[in-house]
Amino acid sequence: MVRLIRESFAVVESRSDDVAKFFYGMLFSLAPATREMFPANMEVQRSRLLRALVHVVQMVDRPDDLIPFLRQLGRDHRKFGVVSSHYESVGTALLAAIKKYAGEAWTPQVEMAWAEAYTIMARAMQEAAHADEGPAYWHATVLEHQRVSWDLAVVRLQPDHPVNYRAGQYVSVETPQRARLWRYFSPANAPREDGIIEFHIRSVEGGWVSRSIVGHTQPGDVWRIGPPMGRLSVNRTSGNNVLMIAGGTGIAPMHAMLDEMAQWGENPKTHLFIGGRTREDLYDLDNLQRMASANPWLSIVPVLENDPGARGVEQGTLADVVTRYGAWEDRDVLVCGSPSMIRATVSRMLVAGTPLDRIKYDPFTLD
Repeated sequence: MVRLIRESFAVVESRSDDVAKFFYGMLFSLAPATREMFPANMEVQRSRLLRALVHVVQMVDRPDDLIPFLRQLGRDHRKFGVVSSHYESVGTALLAAIKKYAGEAWTPQVEMAWAEAYTIMARAMQEAAHADEGPAYWHATVLEHQRVSWDLAVVRLQPDHPVNYRAGQYVSVETPQRARLWRYFSPANAPREDGIIEFHIRSVEGGWVSRSIVGHTQPGDVWRIGPPMGRLSVNRTSGNNVLMIAGGTGIAPMHAMLDEMAQWGENPKTHLFIGGRTREDLYDLDNLQRMASANPWLSIVPVLENDPGARGVEQGTLADVVTRYGAWEDRDVLVCGSPSMIRATVSRMLVAGTPLDRIKYDPFTLD
């Protein structure tokens, strides 16, 4: 099954946009009510579908990783109003889209493999959705919008009820300015008694939601926050020391985990490499260095790519600098940043000798 799925997906991957267009056209034909779950402009949604498919195909032979991911997706999709009948329509549309563009590679054996795989996926998602007794989403009111730079804002919100996330996880958010355009962001603080959540949001090119948040969010705006997702976390009792690697606003989940660790007297030895192109990208460095000065278990290495005159920093990409320090084979490694940064860093670390099973990263880190 694994071989057939990967070989057939490789055939259609170069036409991924066509596959996604056909899939959604078929889905909306089979289940017209699902159209209301999505934004008017489907361009970003199509790319998200393919990213999810790629991630599933990569993990199809690793059920210990795949099933928790699918269960998270099932809980997350409750916010759209997804019901059991929608899964059948999605499966029919998905197989039809891959069949159309796989051509001669689509055989009865390939069809059976995809049908079996989708049945497993849908079952895991539905079981998780049915078992979740929490809300499908939370309402949260913007308390503060702080413009850190022209393209970066810190936003603090007060949910109507505490969001039960773990430090290091991410959530989907919907803003009133961009209805039905859900985007993933990571809280930058550990859960607090008052429930307040802080997000660090950078305006990205073509980012309808991120640009709107940075430029137009106002105190009093009410957001919707979806169920927590992600597997980044620090196991304080494993006996392993920790390596954190963060690019840009990928520092947010790392900051949340460090915030939580700082509440304890003893912690594993932790090295944090935080990178950016210029000094302005290291917007959280002062706060992190204050945290390090009060916690001897924490060491911070700032890294810049395009600022050769800067002092007190390492020069190069995060992949360059981290592997320059060694293979880190005895560390639990956590990576967060843009998809390209994660790919480059993980690839270089594997070549340097870091075991793959020691590296954790989440698939949806930039939207």
